[in-house]
Amino acid sequence: MHDRYGSDVLASSGSSVPGRVNAVQHHRARPTSRPQAAEPGLVVEEVQTGWVGAVVRVEKSGGVHLVVLEDRAGRTRSFPLGPGFWVDGEPVVLTPPVTSRAPVAPGRTASGSVAVQGQRARVARGSRIWVEGKHDAELVEKVWGDDLRVEGVVVEMLDGVDNLAEALAEFGPTRERRVGVLVDHLVPGSKEQRLADVALRTVPAGTVLVLGHPYVDVWQAVKAERLGLERWPVIERGTEWKRGVLRELGWPAAEQADVARAWQRILRSVRDYRDLDPALLGRVEELIDFVTA
Repeated sequence: MHDRYGSDVLASSGSSVPGRVNAVQHHRARPTSRPQAAEPGLVVEEVQTGWVGAVVRVEKSGGVHLVVLEDRAGRTRSFPLGPGFWVDGEPVVLTPPVTSRAPVAPGRTASGSVAVQGQRARVARGSRIWVEGKHDAELVEKVWGDDLRVEGVVVEMLDGVDNLAEALAEFGPTRERRVGVLVDHLVPGSKEQRLADVALRTVPAGTVLVLGHPYVDVWQAVKAERLGLERWPVIERGTEWKRGVLRELGWPAAEQADVARAWQRILRSVRDYRDLDPALLGRVEELIDFVTA
């Protein structure tokens, strides 16, 4: 029912009482909610409960569209799509993710390159890109996979830089069969740098390029804010890094399966190159240029 007297009995439409703020001036306009597609990985807050989590999926139950949010501890909770959410400090109305029955060719790949339409994957080159482990390979595939297929570049796992010299001796790199190597924690004075230097002395000049990022593990190349964090935790030396991170975040860390599930959660949060740190982006792009030259 309309209240013709208003909420302030001392205020009037044409005058104001000294020392008081006119009711019309006092109340600010409420921010307007904007529509926001509930894309996987989007971090949102449900206003009524304060639940903060990343979008895992949108599903239909009982004729109602629900958004499933996963918090930092790996717990999930479902909420009806619609108003009542915040993204980056602004109110939003969550809508179903945009889908289309007909495939629509993207203008850009996940790496930011112009997408090549209608071209089959090129026959694999003799050159290769080597990465240290499965997580590195999966991240490179997710962001640069389309580009690598067009160029015919195969990414292979090295299973640790300790095996680099032996692997290069077996591969036998040449100017026509080059190897680009992506190494974790490749910083001056590190064990990884020493092993890389030794390996490079065993191959012809210009046939192998070893580049790396400064992180202990490729997990850190994913921007922390994609997981709702201000920064990645600092883990004491002597502690297994991944397990230490999971314990700091309050995620399950008892078994190797917990590490695998955590990585899949991190990988899901990556949408494209903008979710990765430039220290990794530049190195991978340089390796691709080297093996395709």
